[in-house]
Amino acid sequence: MNISKVISFFVGTTFYFATPLDAQNLESASPKQYVCYRTAAPLIIDGKASEKCWEKAEWTEDFVDIIGVKGATPRFQTRAKMVWDDNYLYVFAEISEPHIWANVKNRDETIFVDNDFEVFIDPDGDTHKYYEFEMNAMNTQWDLLLTRPYRDGGIPVTAWNFDGVKSAVHQDGTLNNPGDLDRKWSVEIAFPMKSFADSTTSIPVKTGTHWRVNFSRVEWQTTVENGHYVKIMDPKTGKPLAEDNWVWSPQGVINMHCPETWAFVQFSDHVAGTATTPFLVDPEDKVKDELRLLYYAQQKYHAVNHRYTDNIKEFINQEKSGKNWDYNPKLSITPTGYLITAKRVQSSKIWQINESGRVWAKEE
Repeated sequence: MNISKVISFFVGTTFYFATPLDAQNLESASPKQYVCYRTAAPLIIDGKASEKCWEKAEWTEDFVDIIGVKGATPRFQTRAKMVWDDNYLYVFAEISEPHIWANVKNRDETIFVDNDFEVFIDPDGDTHKYYEFEMNAMNTQWDLLLTRPYRDGGIPVTAWNFDGVKSAVHQDGTLNNPGDLDRKWSVEIAFPMKSFADSTTSIPVKTGTHWRVNFSRVEWQTTVENGHYVKIMDPKTGKPLAEDNWVWSPQGVINMHCPETWAFVQFSDHVAGTATTPFLVDPEDKVKDELRLLYYAQQKYHAVNHRYTDNIKEFINQEKSGKNWDYNPKLSITPTGYLITAKRVQSSKIWQINESGRVWAKEE
């Protein structure tokens, strides 16, 4: 699909252009944590997860509504696993579904008009230059690179591909057959590690490295007409009922393009099932969260006043309810907008965020 069609479609869908995050939503998101272990040998990508490493790898938590605990409990179970080697990041997902259907057949078309499974990956965690991969029950793929979130003026680069990606679907049931009751479909994906060199992360990955990752499932409500699945229409709007968005790590809002809420995935050099690696929280993440709160506040301030402020006190109560900031942030106006910096006392890293929403560090 060409870029003008993609943008035109996105502008009309709340899934991508929803209420932006704020402090309350970020706090409710509570990113999940997962230790990703190695596989001892390359995997056969057949959608079945029959290798021993898949048996030993841990499942994620069951998917929840995209907004979190305030959302409705998903009607069907979804869960996933991950393993890796020097060449691939492997993902397996199990998608319970009594009615397996799909219509989109052409690569790089908009997949989420069907029920689908989606993967989002931000290797360096700066919220810019991240990756999206979608597939339906036919194994039709759509992969793209996002320069930055849509809220920050990001453009989807649909011409970009995971060169060498492998994916497969196994259907425990029959596709597009309303005459029977299905059980589930599963997907298996091998993402080439070399593809992530487009970001600022280091390849090959080292043990202990953290990436930001999330999974999403789009589920439409359907009925059967003339032997075919069709979406149930909303009588008030004349359009299909809004899709359900079920995710591994809740977003806090109906918007997958908030990478700061995605789960933390930590790579381990141990082969799955041979040893246990504890998940280690990076204390620098607290500094980045504080900068993110200030970014939200600055963006809100600009929306009301049509300018950025160089005085944190002008919106200090907006996100922290009068509490002190923990990392002594400094705010300055720049020719393009603003720059906010902060650091932990125990660290040599000075973290920065600007009007583009990107977070990065420099050494003191």
